Amino acid sequence: MNQTLLKKFSPISALFYRSKGYKAPGGLRYPGGIVYYPRHPDHKDPEYTPSKLFRVERIRPTKNNPWWLKTILKELKIDEANRVTIVKNIPEVNARLWKIKHLIKVTPITFPYGEPTEADINYTVLKENGQCVVTKTLEPQASQIEALEKFETDKSKMDSTTIKNDSRYKWNTAFGGGF
Repeated sequence: MNQTLLKKFSPISALFYRSKGYKAPGGLRYPGGIVYYPRHPDHKDPEYTPSKLFRVERIRPTKNNPWWLKTILKELKIDEANRVTIVKNIPEVNARLWKIKHLIKVTPITFPYGEPTEADINYTVLKENGQCVVTKTLEPQASQIEALEKFETDKSKMDSTTIKNDSRYKWNTAFGGGF
């Protein structure tokens, strides 16, 4: 179009646009269109490393929800059969989680003792608060094994048959002694 024609109609077209409200000057822009206005001008954000995985738990039933929300729940494998699943913290999955946020509870998974390796997979436990803990089997110390063997081979130890025989003897000879 002609530039002069655009200049003529630009003030008129500005009247038809809806005002988006007052935008205060300043503010920190974050990815995703979030603008943060700090209370103090020298505010610094604390260092934070986001979690790699999320524990997603369904807290509401899928009944009486539209089909597209049920489809998202099935794709994430948290339908009626499964209540908990683990998903990656990536933008595609986060967009899906945002659509069903009223049906789920999202907990970031933390590794307080370090991330498990391939050998530790069988020993990992995921708690409800999002902590993934590696619990390996403990082996007894040599001194504990020696103490157990010494206790089992002790002649003065009373086993169940000795206790039964002694109790039977004391019962039969109640006033005859034994005490």
